[in-house]
Parts: sequence; structure tokens; C-alpha cells
Amino acid sequence: MLSAIRRALGQSAPFAVSRRLSTLTSDPLLVNPLVQQLEHDAVPPSQALNQVFAANAAGPSQASPFAEPVYLTMSSLIRPKADDPPASDNVVELDPSVFAHPIRRDILHLCVVHHLDSLRQGTASTKTRGEVRGSGRKIRPQKHSGRARLGDGQSPMLRGGGVAFGPKPRDFATKLNRKVLQMGMRVALSARVKENCLGVVESLDWPGAKTGELAERIDELGWRKALFVSGLKTVPEGLKRASCNIYKVETITAEDVRVYDMVKWPRVILDLAAVEWFEQTLRKPSVPPRSYEL
Repeated sequence: MLSAIRRALGQSAPFAVSRRLSTLTSDPLLVNPLVQQLEHDAVPPSQALNQVFAANAAGPSQASPFAEPVYLTMSSLIRPKADDPPASDNVVELDPSVFAHPIRRDILHLCVVHHLDSLRQGTASTKTRGEVRGSGRKIRPQKHSGRARLGDGQSPMLRGGGVAFGPKPRDFATKLNRKVLQMGMRVALSARVKENCLGVVESLDWPGAKTGELAERIDELGWRKALFVSGLKTVPEGLKRASCNIYKVETITAEDVRVYDMVKWPRVILDLAAVEWFEQTLRKPSVPPRSYEL
């Protein structure tokens, strides 16, 4: 590829140079100014090529497939007062690399199976014929009885004997790469955003510990069967105590939540601390621009 670029940039016709530069980037708006500068200001071809690659790497819309940020209207767990501004005026901006990831059902399947495998106890156990209590004496003679041949009383063919190829205690846990788990969390969050099943509140602090008041507020917001995720070290005590008796409402921290939880619960509610935790943990690092010497 570099040899073809050298041959193209070594031609004397400026039309050939502009044609080759247009194939190096997907955005013609970045190429045209550089081509004009190359034609009129006599910029060296290698310097113009480096400028093209630097512009593509610096701009997030060209370097990353996640071009536009995600905007989500914030809600409020606490009932607003009469003089408070409407909640629809508060909009939170989400990182598109975390909350607008392409949906990958295969990655979600891997993460869910990995989590369910780790939940299996693996304590099932049976006795072989060597572990069953009893004598090793042959039950009856080999011949002249008119019946089938049998050995000792621990044979798997007899009632009370051992089990052939039965289960033994084992570990069912499977291994999965950390990057696959991180991608699974990005896919799960993005799927919730796409389905309009992700809510963001400023804080999950709930005054008091009355279950009835919180249940009434959750019904008003339509958040039944919801998972509340807090970005703090522990879930706020008021919300934890008030929601412990509400049917199909659970609280958890962002550090303990798993991809299985994101897929299982129909609705997920995050506070701003949880949003920042997910963005810091799952954000893809930016790639510095590379310099191409010709």
C-alpha cells in the first residue's frame, strides 16, 4: 500500500495526487482543503499525507464509529416541588462509546452463559461400585444356575449397587476475557438506551424508610420491575431500607452489577455517579495520531 501511495504522490499531475488522497479518508471535507493547499502552496506530499492522517485521528467523528453523543432526559426519584423547574429541562449527555455501542447478541450470550455457569454449585455426587458398602463375594456361581452372570452386589446392574458414570463434584465455571465482559456491559447499556428502558436520576437518596411512599412514587414514574444502580461505594441507606419489601425492585452498586443483571431486569435506573463510573471504566481509550514518513 505504501509503495502505491509513493507512486501516486510522485506523479507530477495534481489530479492524480488529489485522487489518491481521497481514498485515504472517508470524509471528503478533510481532503479538499489539503488538496487545494498542495496544489497552490506547493506543500510536500509527505507533509500533506501526515496532515490527513492526523486530522482523521484527532476528530472523534472520523476516528470512532460513535459519532453523535447520546442525550437522555433526566428524571427525579424525589417528587419535585411546585416551584422547582420541570424535570424535562434536565438533559444528561452520555458517552457514545459506552451507551451507543452496536448491538452484539453473541457477546451478550457469552456473558450470560459465563455468569450462569459461575452460579452452579457442582455438588452433585454419586458412589461408584467401589464406594458402595458391601462384600466383594460373587453372588452365585458363574454357570449351571440358568440365570445371568453376576459379580458382586455392588454391580451397577443391581438395585442398591453403584452408579456407572455418575456425577461427581466439579467446578462448572468458565473463563471469559475481561475485554469481552466489558464489551458485553457496553452492549447491555446501549440496548437499554435503544429500548428506552434506561433512566438517569441525579441521586438515589430517599428521605426516610417508608416502603409505601417509595412504592407510590415508583408507580407514578412507571418504574415497576426496575434495578436501581448507584455509583457510590454503598447503596443509600434510605433507598435500600425502603425498597427491600417492594416486589421486583432491587438495588445494587455499579461495581457489583453484571451483564446478566442488565439483561434480566426490564428497566435500569442509574444515578449520575453510576454514569460517571461506567464511562470511566468502559470508555475506549483514544488512539494518538500516527506519523507516516514517505
